Amino acid sequence: MTTTGRTSPPADVDVLIIGAGISGIGAASHLRTLHPLKSFAILEARESIGGTWDLFRYPGIRSDSDMPTFGFGFKPWTHRKSIADGHIILDYLQQTVAEQGLTETIRFGYRVLGAEFSSEQGRWTVTARHSPTGETAEFTARFLFLGTGMYDHDAGFTPEFTGVEDFEGQVVHPQHWPEGLDYAGKQVIVIGSGATAVTLVPSMARTAGHVTMLQRSPGYILSSPAEDKIANALRRILGHERAHKAVRRKNILLTRGVHKVSLRAPKLMRRLLIANVRRRLPRHFDVDTHFTPRYNPWEQRLCVVPDGDLFKALSVGRASVVTDHIERFTKTGILLKSGQELAADLIVTATGLVMSPFGKIRLSVDGRPVDPSATTSYKAMMLSGVPNLVFALGYTNLSWTLKVDLVSEHFCRLLDHMDSHDYATVEPVLDDPSVERVPYMDLASNYVRRGIGAFPRAGTSGPWTVEMAYEKDVKRLREGPVDDPALRFTAAGPVPSASRPRGAR
Repeated sequence: MTTTGRTSPPADVDVLIIGAGISGIGAASHLRTLHPLKSFAILEARESIGGTWDLFRYPGIRSDSDMPTFGFGFKPWTHRKSIADGHIILDYLQQTVAEQGLTETIRFGYRVLGAEFSSEQGRWTVTARHSPTGETAEFTARFLFLGTGMYDHDAGFTPEFTGVEDFEGQVVHPQHWPEGLDYAGKQVIVIGSGATAVTLVPSMARTAGHVTMLQRSPGYILSSPAEDKIANALRRILGHERAHKAVRRKNILLTRGVHKVSLRAPKLMRRLLIANVRRRLPRHFDVDTHFTPRYNPWEQRLCVVPDGDLFKALSVGRASVVTDHIERFTKTGILLKSGQELAADLIVTATGLVMSPFGKIRLSVDGRPVDPSATTSYKAMMLSGVPNLVFALGYTNLSWTLKVDLVSEHFCRLLDHMDSHDYATVEPVLDDPSVERVPYMDLASNYVRRGIGAFPRAGTSGPWTVEMAYEKDVKRLREGPVDDPALRFTAAGPVPSASRPRGAR
């Protein structure tokens, strides 16, 4: 999707959405449908839509959630694949933008630097740099919607490897995959065991000479059919619209069921997951070393491989897995602490992403900087002490988009409530001393441990909790009331900043 011939949206709007990825497109689509008279614009730092699905170009990139729930609730997923390739997902997002008439609302190439809320004016002033020209521009809005995701799009995480400068081959991070990189016939090492690594290995193994997945420790991996036969049959019988609701319910119940069993009966789920791996690998394969994690299921995110493609690549010998620690890089590969040396022409550091709250945007209210980590999230969609701001951060144990849909719906209901009472601003205020502040998410994954400290905190009770449970959020965000004692509304008109409670805890 290019920007040629596009009419620029206005610089002053009711809602300014940051990011034209899944979260931003979802929010804009809900506004278009539920508040057609509200003006809005989307600022996108890149030159195209899609967020993650436009940024990442590494081989085999795909969803690790089922697409009937990873797609939007308002737009049925019609492709036969349930675990879909990245380009198919990008096509789906482009169709959504076109169908919802969002094309003319997007300003491409605008990287938001800062956003200042004025209580006197009741509006946000957003400063952005236009990447093609280097010029800065200002936009104003009543509400700010942050659809920036949780990762730093500028840089992935790579540990400091001793001797990396000695390696005579090429080192690549998946987040910055070179266009046209030729690895046909080459010896490849993929460092890592997470979702990116288990995606890269079988994809690269089709043409590489050999691919070795080098991991410090194993994670849980579940094989899932790339095509959902039940979903495809329901679509043929019921049509896409009616089947969509049934398939989403089925998949949500199944995924939530697996998660609940993992927490309540971790030993049982551990046996089931490892047994599934054993069935898919040759008898002699050392599953105890390479696919038996030291932690319980869902203490870290569960990796999904479509149709067992990783296990197929291992079974036929086009790929292998080594569980060890890196001593150093050498001229020809990697020396392990065990003394074994792995030869490589290409090393891929699938070593993780960098978590970053709200696209590194500098937020301030009435001249006072907002430190996200000093705030507490309200219903996992607003920040204590910050007026007229909504954000969307998806689930870690379910499809991201399910949360985006719920947050967008609740935001539209909030606008309805404010319009009907002639309110100008709304601000969550945490003034309950019994509420303790805890990390926003409790996954034990390394990328979470490294980055979660910069994010808003969650509370231990009331609307301050962060629920990684769709059924609870449905009750709270879709069915529950908008008005809440923790919200402070102000009527239209100037409000002296000194009289407003900050409520940031």
